[in-house]
Amino acid sequence: MGDRWHVEVDRSLCIGSAQCLHHAPHGFRLDAARQSRPVEPDTDANERILEAAESCPVEAIVITLGDSGEAVFPPED
Repeated sequence: MGDRWHVEVDRSLCIGSAQCLHHAPHGFRLDAARQSRPVEPDTDANERILEAAESCPVEAIVITLGDSGEAVFPPED
């Protein structure tokens, strides 16, 4: 069984660039304020979701392991 992730978008950072939608169109949606939201905050580990987080120009997407809360992205220093 694979890892489960918890995906959040820091709405105070999100600038609505929609890069997340480009990389993971089924993983994110823009709301009326043009800010990103995960479609399913708790999801199976997914390379496209990780690519979306990595492509965010302001690192507004945070991914943690669902069971432990350990950082997946951005990595801890």
